[in-house]
Amino acid sequence: MTDFLPGFIALLAMVCLLGFFNEKVTKLTYEISLMLFSTVLGIIIMVVAKVFFGQSLGSIFKYGGEDEFNIELFLIKGVLCFMLFAGSCHLKLMDFFRHARQVNVLSFITTFLGAVFYGGLFYGASALFGLNLSLPVCLMFGSIVAPTDPIAATSILNKFGLPKTTSFLIQGESLFNDGVGVALFVCFSGMVTATSSGRFFSVMLSQIFGAVGIGAAVTIVLFPLYKFTKSNTLGIFVSLLSVALSYYLCEVFDFSGAIASVICGILFAAFRTYFCKFDEPEKNESFDSFWDTLDCLLNSVLYIMLGISFIYVFQMGQVILLSILAIVANFIARAGSLTLSTFLMGKLPDGFGKPGFVMLFTWGGLRGGLCVALAMSTKGMIPDETFYIILGGTYAIVFFTTVIQGLTMKPVYKRISRNVNK
Repeated sequence: MTDFLPGFIALLAMVCLLGFFNEKVTKLTYEISLMLFSTVLGIIIMVVAKVFFGQSLGSIFKYGGEDEFNIELFLIKGVLCFMLFAGSCHLKLMDFFRHARQVNVLSFITTFLGAVFYGGLFYGASALFGLNLSLPVCLMFGSIVAPTDPIAATSILNKFGLPKTTSFLIQGESLFNDGVGVALFVCFSGMVTATSSGRFFSVMLSQIFGAVGIGAAVTIVLFPLYKFTKSNTLGIFVSLLSVALSYYLCEVFDFSGAIASVICGILFAAFRTYFCKFDEPEKNESFDSFWDTLDCLLNSVLYIMLGISFIYVFQMGQVILLSILAIVANFIARAGSLTLSTFLMGKLPDGFGKPGFVMLFTWGGLRGGLCVALAMSTKGMIPDETFYIILGGTYAIVFFTTVIQGLTMKPVYKRISRNVNK
């Protein structure tokens, strides 16, 4: 990170050039185009480096080195709080109360079942193909890929004209299942390193309730500064301070900073609606414009990083086989966990029956940078060969769900909705 500016210039140049190419030529969904084209660019770089300069794959991006291309550092230790705040600061608090049952089932039950199902499926596949992965390692892998990604959900799925309630449930699940995923990861990674076990519920409760308390307390204390200032710029600074301080305090006390950031965003949206809606519309417009722009910038950089670093997939042995196993296991685990969860959700939204709902939410369960950051954090817990299986498998799932499922989400929804309307 010592050469921040050259790296940022390179990333921003790719954002501008690839975004311009997509706008004028391919006209794909913006975030999907960035990841797809940067993946192609990363593969080209890999091939050129190998053929013309004799460099190995490992020498292109040296994982763990000083100049590491590190999504975990960029996301978890950097900009995640701002991205989650931007995605949640326009949501309505009353919508959460109205759909609390469905959101809670999707965030808690579906994520838990998805992680366990995935771990069991991949454990069976590893035994079948001689990978010799232990059950705790496979369950840890399941906890990494089970939570849907809030960044992908808010930036991609909302552009397809989904019904309001369905869109809200997809977004709500992705915003709140992070704490469950982190608690599962702590539990299963502890089993892998033989340092802890059976701590899931205590970790989950502390992750979630601690984060909610900190996010709410910080926002309640700082929001009056936003309300009473006459400066549009100072109001934005207050929102930045609120979410950054909430996230930092959660890091200190080992709570979920992601959930605290979401709570900050939702409370800011609610307080602005009730206290500032008619007072100063110019300040509200400035606030919305700033956070929309920042969200777009950070999302763009993240998708470029994800695409370029896709070459980690090729550090797996038996790349094609393992990628297919990872993707198929993810699809089955997601569908199975949703099927069981529908029995606890009550009435399904927008007239969906159970098969249509499961199909839509399975195909709409996009994964993103959060999964990759968790996968990267397993370095040192497990042997290098196993690490690259988990990291490469996670990248394969992220690429498939973002690009393939993201590109086909609209026709899948239209097909399902035709059956609903018959």
